[in-house]
Amino acid sequence: MITHESSLDNFTEQFDFVLNNYTSHDLNINQFENIIMGGLGGSGIGAVLAKNWFFDKCPIPIETIADYHLPKFASNKSLVILNSYSGNTEETLQLFEEANALGCPMLIMTGGGKLKELASQNKLKTYDLKGGYQPRMTVGQGLGFISMIFGELLGEDHQPIIRSISDYFEENRDRQKQSGEQIFNFFKNTIRKKFVIVADREFAPVAVRFTQQLQENSKLEGFVNVLPEANHNAIESYTDKLDTNFIMLYSNKNPRVSARFDFLISHLELDNNTVLPMQIPEYTLQSIFDVIYRLDWVSVMLANELGSDLMNVPIIMNLKGFLSDLEIVKE
Repeated sequence: MITHESSLDNFTEQFDFVLNNYTSHDLNINQFENIIMGGLGGSGIGAVLAKNWFFDKCPIPIETIADYHLPKFASNKSLVILNSYSGNTEETLQLFEEANALGCPMLIMTGGGKLKELASQNKLKTYDLKGGYQPRMTVGQGLGFISMIFGELLGEDHQPIIRSISDYFEENRDRQKQSGEQIFNFFKNTIRKKFVIVADREFAPVAVRFTQQLQENSKLEGFVNVLPEANHNAIESYTDKLDTNFIMLYSNKNPRVSARFDFLISHLELDNNTVLPMQIPEYTLQSIFDVIYRLDWVSVMLANELGSDLMNVPIIMNLKGFLSDLEIVKE
């Protein structure tokens, strides 16, 4: 079994897998009116990260769905990209059925299961994902393949970008892990507090990714607030010393937003709140992966410190069993 630690120690394997297994889909962005990406949990976060990254690069709307149904605007001019690592995620299978009924062109990413069978039956372009991982530890494959897919849609070759990121991780993996350990140590004395990650638009999906890892790996509460929106509401709840670990995760792309972070950090520190500023000097695919990697290590270290079960998610499995029983009753 591939553990979380080995997934991170061998993270570049995921980039190598993408580079060695990506093949052309022969599609062009001008063929479509919009792009819809569907997936849940670890299979969906790559789409959320990609939507944000291509925010100012893609000339048509991008929507992400973590639910059972496509939006009303979906049509045969929509490109639908679905990702389910297990291939059996019921919400994603429902999206497949709706997209297929509408005649939407589809690209599939999966490790097998029912989705793989349906894709094969319908002769759809499929990107097979390397097996053996926990789905939440496959972000290198998920975002890597989606980056390549979008690059080709836009007439660009993203292979050099992915190769450069892989090389960066090979050279800096130990330093990145040490950075994760420093972040862990910062919160070691307040480990059982809830985490609130305040992010800008650029790093908001990375913040969401970290809260997902906190929740599944460490079994800790994690929440995200995004600036500038949260300065118009959530800031009024930041009074006195709070039972919260704050991380300020932001770029320097918008000086006005950066100034908001300066104010918020000072405001929280006046009441001796636990606040870790993380201003990332560059907003690139490499920096996105870099911060994800460091924070993934934090979630693993927190889990190990707390004695949490990293590999298993019993409540999620109980929910799946509950829903399965409901289907049997319905039949």
